[in-house]
Amino acid sequence: MDCKIIYLYPELMSLYGSYANVSLLKRHLEDLGNTVTVETVDFGGQADFAHADFVYMGAGTERSQKAVLADLIRFALELKTAAEDGCAMLFAGTAMELLGKTITDDAGTVYEGLGLAAFTSVQGKKRFVGDVYGKTNLYEPAVVGYMNKCATISGVESPLLTGMDMGFGNEGSKGSEGYHERNVFASELTGPLLVKNPLMLGAVLAAIYARRGESLPKEIPAYPYEEQGYAITAQQLKLRCEKV
Repeated sequence: MDCKIIYLYPELMSLYGSYANVSLLKRHLEDLGNTVTVETVDFGGQADFAHADFVYMGAGTERSQKAVLADLIRFALELKTAAEDGCAMLFAGTAMELLGKTITDDAGTVYEGLGLAAFTSVQGKKRFVGDVYGKTNLYEPAVVGYMNKCATISGVESPLLTGMDMGFGNEGSKGSEGYHERNVFASELTGPLLVKNPLMLGAVLAAIYARRGESLPKEIPAYPYEEQGYAITAQQLKLRCEKV
């Protein structure tokens, strides 16, 4: 099938190798026999979200986050409609905060979010930086990654990670993290998320196929280096958790 990926603001929102999420997803889709087009959206650009198979935004600084929000807000209704229609989306790092109702910066200024979800984000002076080892309801193995954020996120009713043995969640140390509703995936984990977690990549691929009324092929290519990379990271983080 012909697949269209919309990559939002790649110049400003691509910290921590965030672009690799798109590169890897494109490769996997193509290896499954699909034709993939990646369309980028920058300031003042146009986008047809109604015909997108996947929408992505990566991590950026808090300053970049506010800059892209000021431009992206014009697409709020289109993005919400696409999400309700089952379009697969991933908002990683600080991009996650844009999906909520409001963002309050460390000076107390309140910014209206895209409104795809009802949660609110409050940014402070303290940063929460470090590795993450958690769990999700999507599959049994652990989720691994890295986090560098300054926001506390309140009001998430359907988190992506249901708990963490290591890391800072939406509202505090450990606890739940991220957001997942329909086919919208969001997390402050960077690193990038899909590269570090092959099964999360598989969940996104399945969501893309499901939107088309199809299932993933029974026989899919093997990626031993991806699996080995995940296994080593997960093993080392698990050992660190056990020592605490």
